[in-house]
Amino acid sequence: MTDRQKRSTASALTGREKISYGAGAVGKDMVYMLSAGYVLYYYQDILGINAIAMGIILLAARIFDALNDPVMGMIVANTRTKMGRFRPWLLVGTLTNAAVLFLMFSCPPALDGGGMVAYAAILYVLWGVTYTMMDIPYWSMIPAFTRGGKERENLTTFARSCSGVGSAIVTIFTMAAVHAIGTMAGGSGSRETELLGFRYFSLGVAILFVVCIAFTVLCIHENSTAEMKAVSVREMFGSLIRNDQAMTVVLTIVLINTAMYITSNLLIYFFKYDFGGTGWYNSYTLFNMAAGAAQILAMMALYPFLRRFLSSIRIFYVSMAMAVIGYLILLVFASSGLMMLPLLLIPGVLVMASSGMNNVLVTIFLANTVDYGEVKNHRRDESVIFSMQTFVVKLASGLAVLIASITLAVFHLSNASVSESDQVTDFSLDVPASAQMGLRMVMTLVPIALLIAAFFWFRRKYILTDEKVEKIAKEIDRSAGNPER
Repeated sequence: MTDRQKRSTASALTGREKISYGAGAVGKDMVYMLSAGYVLYYYQDILGINAIAMGIILLAARIFDALNDPVMGMIVANTRTKMGRFRPWLLVGTLTNAAVLFLMFSCPPALDGGGMVAYAAILYVLWGVTYTMMDIPYWSMIPAFTRGGKERENLTTFARSCSGVGSAIVTIFTMAAVHAIGTMAGGSGSRETELLGFRYFSLGVAILFVVCIAFTVLCIHENSTAEMKAVSVREMFGSLIRNDQAMTVVLTIVLINTAMYITSNLLIYFFKYDFGGTGWYNSYTLFNMAAGAAQILAMMALYPFLRRFLSSIRIFYVSMAMAVIGYLILLVFASSGLMMLPLLLIPGVLVMASSGMNNVLVTIFLANTVDYGEVKNHRRDESVIFSMQTFVVKLASGLAVLIASITLAVFHLSNASVSESDQVTDFSLDVPASAQMGLRMVMTLVPIALLIAAFFWFRRKYILTDEKVEKIAKEIDRSAGNPER
């Protein structure tokens, strides 16, 4: 009996396995979002490290992390243990990553500027390496305990949804929780409160992460015959060179994600130093709650609704227009003094709903390029092309954080530079109007420019309409000896 036959005759996925796998996704994306969303703020704004230095560190670390993914894939593929090839790395990666996460948000305050930079650089690189050690086997193990087809597709969709829940929890509640925990821990000023809050909040997230992944490791049982194809960096870029449509979609993803990540990195500074108020972090929490709900609803409801009437390409254009309009509204409201939270929710909902639909659309477009490549090049580079998605997301994240860091340095936006007293609570009062305007323009006009560039690039280069995709699918069926679609 072949490996594929063994997997196809295996028992169906149980509810316990599905829930335990989803729990792992919640835990690991809580950790990812805490690092991706707040490490710049922690080191630059609270500890006062030079913003450009932090931007360079984060960019270099994320590119290194992206290039490290194929290496980890090859290591996992060649692992043989009694626990299987995936679960040992999942467990080891989780334990080490949780420890590094806590240390990363527990920088010794006695360090000088150079010491803090070295500490941040070492810990962030270690965090990326240990996260990859866990993340690659987590997603790669799906074929080891599912039978394929609908079961595998449904589990992947469920896990991605759970990832969104984990990200949303941290995005929404971090700052409110940090201030509450820091106050309970005895923080006497804004900086000390946030230092203590991040230390203990990161410890709580790290513990939840370990518990969630332990649940996954204990409840999932690998099929020892399951195969894993490791993808090299050379294969990834070779596939892009051969497949012009994959190249088109990948560059589009880089432009769109860079635009969105610039906004997400600067949003906390906008609320702290522009929107202002003594309870700015509560407004920031409510904003993220509404925006996160819009993103999820767009994926689950708005996209399926629009798909009844429009092609995927037209929905993409609608999505891009929504984001651009949202950014323009945000700039107009902020520049005209209409800084009321209910009004700011309008652009927030538009931009994040666009992001939600784009998350669905880019996956569809990438899948279409796989079929296109099979017909054009007579090879199906499915795993290679989808591995590229992780690489470009990390690249976009690194570029965005560098742009955000330069912005913070140019406009001197940090806890240390705008307030002489640690007791200051309304930081917007200390920020010059020119700096506030500069921040608004970077977090709106730069993303607009990137989205417009993505729109024209995609419109000019992408040719896989619904009709073209259907024609390619029929051609593949005929080649496989199955003329009926």
